[in-house]
Amino acid sequence: MTGMLARYEALVAAGELEADPGQRAAAERLQLLQDELVTAREPGALARLFGREQERVRGLYLWGGVGRGKSMLMDLFVETLPIRRKRRVHFHAFMLEIDRLLSDERKKEAGDPIGPVAARIAEDVRCLAFDEMVVKNTADAMIMSRLFTALICDENVTVVTTSNRQPSDLYKDGLNRGLFLPFIALIERELDVLPLTGPVDYRLQRLAGIGTWHTPLGPEATEQVREVFFRLTDYPPEDAAHVPSANLDLGGGRTLHVPKSLKGVAVFSFKRLCGEPRGAADYLAIAQAYHTVIVVGIPVMDAERRDEAARFVTLIDSLYENNVKLFATAAAAPEALYPVGDGSFEFERTVSRLKEMQSAEYMAQGHGAV
Repeated sequence: MTGMLARYEALVAAGELEADPGQRAAAERLQLLQDELVTAREPGALARLFGREQERVRGLYLWGGVGRGKSMLMDLFVETLPIRRKRRVHFHAFMLEIDRLLSDERKKEAGDPIGPVAARIAEDVRCLAFDEMVVKNTADAMIMSRLFTALICDENVTVVTTSNRQPSDLYKDGLNRGLFLPFIALIERELDVLPLTGPVDYRLQRLAGIGTWHTPLGPEATEQVREVFFRLTDYPPEDAAHVPSANLDLGGGRTLHVPKSLKGVAVFSFKRLCGEPRGAADYLAIAQAYHTVIVVGIPVMDAERRDEAARFVTLIDSLYENNVKLFATAAAAPEALYPVGDGSFEFERTVSRLKEMQSAEYMAQGHGAV
């Protein structure tokens, strides 16, 4: 036996994963999906040119609490899926890409851009895999139903996604949510919805014994957050020199280089985030793209560094409001970071948030806007 299930069972047998009935059931369903994708008829480029369609394979919506192993299962699924036209992408990055493609199509003034954009995506993708499907704004909510109807029903793209929320809770209490309800109906009609529930938060379990705020600055603090990164991403520490980086789209043609970026975990220096001119939109893009952010080199700030302190306040607000997990190396405890200067009184709210972000209750929350 090869594929998803064989890889999962090998990891359990080797002691790298704990035996978990919920994960096993999800692995079995993902293996079935792999088998269907392999055996389903996929026409070649010439056949597609003459209108021959590939067979539609029903997708999967896997949801459950934070730390249950959804991303790990998705990694195994995509890595072991033996087809060429597959793609794994974070949902937020995908929607940013869709915004650009829609803008390009509108410039052509050729009518509704949804169909052409869906066809363009489907040219290179037969199975589209998302991690952390979450809807945070009205613009995305308005286009998702039509876009995914085109992808699934017209282009026969198989969608596989994870989420911290069951479909009916997506964009809950969001502005103009009625425009989003057809998308929920589409998920429930076209995808199998599989819960991955249980009492074990494996992400927190991996971090046992490691705090979130490490002071003073120095090798010991650096080693602690380095360990956090490798535990959360499963990246081999011996290959630390080759950790992937990324360029995060900030909109308006601007990008932010992320020195270390893997599986929803990002590493930044304080200087990169707060020592350069940045606004709330930049920090929001980070908070939406990553479930965990590691910030190194946070200094004590005096009155002459009030601009950096103000940016740090905005950064923490964005992370806090999106339930992003923060790990940091700092020169001092939160209450000693900015004791005097313009805005030091307001900084006390940031201190309160930083302390709350270290709590077990905060760490157990799923990623996404409150």
